Amino acid sequence: MLSLSTIAILIAFVLYLVILIGIGVWSMKKTSSTEDYFLGGRGLGGWVAALSAQASDMSGWLLMGLPGSVYALGTGQAWIAIGLFIGTVCNWLFISKRLRRYTIVANNSMTLPEFFENRFHDRKKIILTISSVVIVIFFLVYTASALASGGKLFNAVFGIDYHVALAIGAVVILVYTFLGGFLAVCTTDFVQGLLMLVGLMVVPVCAYSFIDGSFEAQVTASGITGSYSDYMSLFSNGGKPYRFIDILSQLAWGLGYCGMPHILVRFMAIKSEKEIKKSSAVAIIWCFLSLVAACIIGVLGRAYFGSDVLKDAENVFIEMINSVFNSKLALPFIGGIFICGILAAIMSTADSQLLVCASSVSKDIYKNIIKPSASDKKVLQISRITVIIVAVLAFIIAWNPESSIMGLVSDAWAGLGSAFGPLVVASLFWKRTNLYGAVAGILSGGITVIIWDYIPLAGGRTIYAATGIYSLLVGFVVSFAFIIVASLCTKAPGQDIVDEFERAKKEAD
Repeated sequence: MLSLSTIAILIAFVLYLVILIGIGVWSMKKTSSTEDYFLGGRGLGGWVAALSAQASDMSGWLLMGLPGSVYALGTGQAWIAIGLFIGTVCNWLFISKRLRRYTIVANNSMTLPEFFENRFHDRKKIILTISSVVIVIFFLVYTASALASGGKLFNAVFGIDYHVALAIGAVVILVYTFLGGFLAVCTTDFVQGLLMLVGLMVVPVCAYSFIDGSFEAQVTASGITGSYSDYMSLFSNGGKPYRFIDILSQLAWGLGYCGMPHILVRFMAIKSEKEIKKSSAVAIIWCFLSLVAACIIGVLGRAYFGSDVLKDAENVFIEMINSVFNSKLALPFIGGIFICGILAAIMSTADSQLLVCASSVSKDIYKNIIKPSASDKKVLQISRITVIIVAVLAFIIAWNPESSIMGLVSDAWAGLGSAFGPLVVASLFWKRTNLYGAVAGILSGGITVIIWDYIPLAGGRTIYAATGIYSLLVGFVVSFAFIIVASLCTKAPGQDIVDEFERAKKEAD
């Protein structure tokens, strides 16, 4: 028999999920072409573009992974947040406007692989094929991290078996992404971005008011490794001093932004360059407030729960909401709404990843390579089939309940950031970049991450395990080096490519 508080939370969940599916149905009526399905007809307003980009970026990592890391190891984990904030600012200020303009100049490109193909006039579709395959591989892992977050959420809140919970989350995300495409994803992400921010602002304030005793005493009693000052220091990690390379590795997370297709596609879809200025301000403020609040929740969790140490650090925000709104305030429905904020973070990323995978398979591989004569209707059909297949494969990857959300996100972020980040920057700012350099950059970046994180070359351990250096930092540098060397050692781009570059640069300035 379910308790009244559980029923109240369940009602909040059901209402929330029904609203999302309703948005999917509404969006489907406005989706009649591939440009609608993949870019929303390039008609996103400033607020929707900003919040959907940030919500799709942060995922369950923001409300589970980051607070959990801070709870477990201390405020030194905030270096990742600092790196991500710097990356967000640079992405909006330097990449967004120029990328939107260049994708239009480059034959109205609708996906990142298609932009690369058109940017370098790749008639043999080599770069289109390689980049599409890289997207599918790493986004499978990324989507799996989101589904794993959903499974842990439902398991922690309702006590549902992890695998059943995994299936519930996957089905709901699948339904509205399948129906409405990009418009549905961005509209739901806008709603979810607001909900995430409200939850991050309100819950810690309420929790702080219920802390018994001194903050320092409660944190110390919670079983932290090392002293209170170590735990609260930016230069300590789990009671041990941070090495410079550790800080640099965490700051390197910010490098990934310029290579994330699900974020970059928002820039391409904004309805005008004038809207980008508004979007930039909204996105940067949202990012700052959210990252700071997520770190505070991790530290606050130590003081709030004290000696009742959590078994799973990544559930600290969920447990805090349950305790404050169910036990202390007896407002389980409100608590359910805030828990939906965590679900929002998870879904806002998973839906975007599914859509990017669908666009890579249907538009880039099927339409542009396998069957150029395919109609819009057929491409949409392939897109929706792809969404289902990718969701199923991600479901399988996330099957293990011991999966680390932080670990899965870290691997996917590094792979995409290393493969595409340097090339996006070089494509937009260095006209000497050519097709050979582009292919070398994608392959070297992606392969470096795979070798660094997965192949035991250092005495039976991976290079990452042996050094502690984040693979994105290494992969990004390697990819950039290959782009520069390969481009300079081969034939310069033709005059038509240079003319397009200059036109895009002039109109973006």
